[in-house]
Amino acid sequence: MNTKQTASMLEDRKVNVKAKLALLWVALMFLYIYNDLFSLMQPGHVAQLVEGHLEGVHFTQTLLFSAAVLMAFPGFMILLSLILKAKANRLVNIVIGIFHILVLLGTQFVGEGETWFYWRLYELLEALFLALIIWSAWKWPTTESQHV
Repeated sequence: MNTKQTASMLEDRKVNVKAKLALLWVALMFLYIYNDLFSLMQPGHVAQLVEGHLEGVHFTQTLLFSAAVLMAFPGFMILLSLILKAKANRLVNIVIGIFHILVLLGTQFVGEGETWFYWRLYELLEALFLALIIWSAWKWPTTESQHV
């Protein structure tokens, strides 16, 4: 008996680097949001926020405006990753990615009190996603041009 076996292979298409970068920025934004959201669930945090401070950090218009500008970058990077030309796209993703890593490192020394494990997990994931953004932009595929 001759049976014909058909093997089907799943197609594994390569993800466009622009789409990959945009999706990494989206994922990073979710990590930022959930990290801050979970902070509201720590005992005493909401009461402190109502008073205008948290763990020794007093919220001022300047501080909140600066935080808003900082958190606007990932939103803009989603769009810019899709619309900028490759050379500018690569540079902007590397620069903003490094900037956000520096901010992440700087926030290690802000606030008082115990650091919860969920916070450290999210910081590690944020660092990982930022590293993936920088790496993906750094390794942007190139094509060889033919000069005639």
